[in-house]
Amino acid sequence: MLLRHRTSLRGLFVSNSPCPIMTSKHFLNFKPTTSSFNYPDTKTNLYPAHKFISSTFPSKSSPKLVPLSLKPSNLSFSSHASIPRPVSEAYLEKADDEIIIDTPQLKALEVKLKEIGIVSESFGPGQKNGLICPMCKGGDSGEKKLSLFISDDGNSAVWTCFRAKCGWKGSTRAFADVKSSYKRMNALPKVKKIKELSEHELNLEPLCKDLLEYFSERMISEETLRRNHVMQRRYEKQIVIAFTYRRKKELVSCKYRDISKKFWQESDTEKILYGLDDIEGASDIIIVEGEMDKLAMEEAGFRNCVSVPDGAPPKASSKDLPSQEQDVKYQYLWNCKEYLEKASRIILATDADQPGQALAEELARRLGRERCWRVTWPSKNEKEQFKDANEVLMFMGPAVLRGVIENAELYPIKGLFNFRDYFGEIDAYYHQTLGNELGISTGWKALDDLYNVVPGELTLVTGVPNSGKSEWIDALLCNLNENVGWKFALCSMENKVREHARKLLEKHVKKPFFDVRYGKSVERMNLEDLELGKKWLSDTFHLIRCENDCLPSIEWVLRLAKAAVLRHGVNGLVIDPYNELDHQRPPNQTETEYVSQMLTSIKRFAQHHSCHVWFVAHPRQLQQWNGKPPNLYDISGSAHFINKCDTGIVIHRNRDPEAGPMDRVQICVRKVRNKVSGTIGDAYLKYNRVTGEYLDIMETMNRN
Repeated sequence: MLLRHRTSLRGLFVSNSPCPIMTSKHFLNFKPTTSSFNYPDTKTNLYPAHKFISSTFPSKSSPKLVPLSLKPSNLSFSSHASIPRPVSEAYLEKADDEIIIDTPQLKALEVKLKEIGIVSESFGPGQKNGLICPMCKGGDSGEKKLSLFISDDGNSAVWTCFRAKCGWKGSTRAFADVKSSYKRMNALPKVKKIKELSEHELNLEPLCKDLLEYFSERMISEETLRRNHVMQRRYEKQIVIAFTYRRKKELVSCKYRDISKKFWQESDTEKILYGLDDIEGASDIIIVEGEMDKLAMEEAGFRNCVSVPDGAPPKASSKDLPSQEQDVKYQYLWNCKEYLEKASRIILATDADQPGQALAEELARRLGRERCWRVTWPSKNEKEQFKDANEVLMFMGPAVLRGVIENAELYPIKGLFNFRDYFGEIDAYYHQTLGNELGISTGWKALDDLYNVVPGELTLVTGVPNSGKSEWIDALLCNLNENVGWKFALCSMENKVREHARKLLEKHVKKPFFDVRYGKSVERMNLEDLELGKKWLSDTFHLIRCENDCLPSIEWVLRLAKAAVLRHGVNGLVIDPYNELDHQRPPNQTETEYVSQMLTSIKRFAQHHSCHVWFVAHPRQLQQWNGKPPNLYDISGSAHFINKCDTGIVIHRNRDPEAGPMDRVQICVRKVRNKVSGTIGDAYLKYNRVTGEYLDIMETMNRN
């Protein structure tokens, strides 16, 4: 059940005039009343009417804030307070060297920057903060998050938009293309000197009554605020929240938040995690995306929590991890390394939006996915979910927030899974029938107990020349299409297209293609049979062929087979034969290593696309062959052919009239990895030379 949001805070002001106050979302107007700042050691202080809160970031490069209209007195004001500007991810000091201005390269650079929309009152060397990004326009609120750095010689510039939903960055030189990039410019200069801070120097004060009520509105208690040293800072016309960053109880940095939810930090300070002392020596820690979320976690009973000091990136980087020196944005992790490396379990409770998930990925990459866990925020309704810890605390309460953390799941690692990830697939597999995915019948009763076709497996087919390997596979494909509607991709290098079409049509129509000797007295297929057969060919088979003189590589074949799977929905792939492929390999790679790598690629393709692959490989030249079926180890090239395949089949045709009928074909199943697909043994089929069909011997006897 959602907890109702409490009524809005009273106005934070110091006179009888109404004024806007700090809330989670909006400026609010209230009736005149009298309030005061509450400090433990001071009496109530009343301030003149001009001493109320306002928010702006005045600078030479920023326009003045539009005066706010106050009702009912219709007063207006604009702030000219001298307030620290927001500081970007890297803080720079101006060089003491002589600054070069009004040079030809600087003029050219200024023109180039203006062309792409970067506008500043000054284009001199150094750092420019608080500019409007021409890509995102600062979003709906017009945030000035673009930072521009111009080199001292005025010849180059680099810029970055630090808005979480933008992240646009680039670099250029005065006389180079804007899209050029230079590694030296990508690494912003480091802080030259870290300044020391104190509460007295920063004029920090305890929170006034109205700010305490503001935090109470967000379910944060005064005790939690006091323990985390949350304070306030007063400027001429503004009061802001001050989140103090401490290490060993010493003040290291300070981050401010004003009434419009804008954040900035003290410049030239060391970046560390907020609440760092709370995770000292902890084996389990929680990392959140904002200071308010850190405070919310404490309200739910978790003090072992820290917040990142900066915002989230728009998306996770696909590049390799940078070195410590180059990892500027996440320098706070390196600065807190001694605290983080002791943790054995790190729960990433970043925001539910895309930048929040990108931040979780960046943290996991640096901290080690093997010790990271992630949370799933509860749903608000059917379409939305809560964004962060503080939102869950406000609307669902501390017990629900506690449950979110306690039910955190292992952070996914690419390539490492648990059977739990496959429970849905296992359930579907259990309910499948034997005649479908568990092994599809070949259509020959003699083979039912020995060989069934399983999607995603590799069948190796071999046999001495002219044994009918390709013919048998073609007959098998026709049976599978007729029985279960399978489609196929054919990479058959030894067959001309028209000859292969003839063989397939004869098996499908069950009539000879020509009226010649092998057709005997059987009626030839007519034009109607041919037209229907051509449509069947077009619907059932897709050809992978090299139309020039070069041989296809296995990578090329599998790439086109993938396209056939995705575009045409094929269920099976035939590669016939192995020795017609291009087998170029590095000089330092043996044939055995090459064959192993090739078969691994084929198996991965089969498994990934649930596509059965038949691979034909010829045996090596057999010395003193005795006419018996060859062995799988006789295949030319490597023993990996039998080691890697799921099923190994030898096709053997009788050539001795004294040994039996000449039309009898022996199907020798010599290897079966998956017992679902069959078992080792021999089966015999009869080859119909007129139509190219393979028939069960018992079936032919019944026909006769």
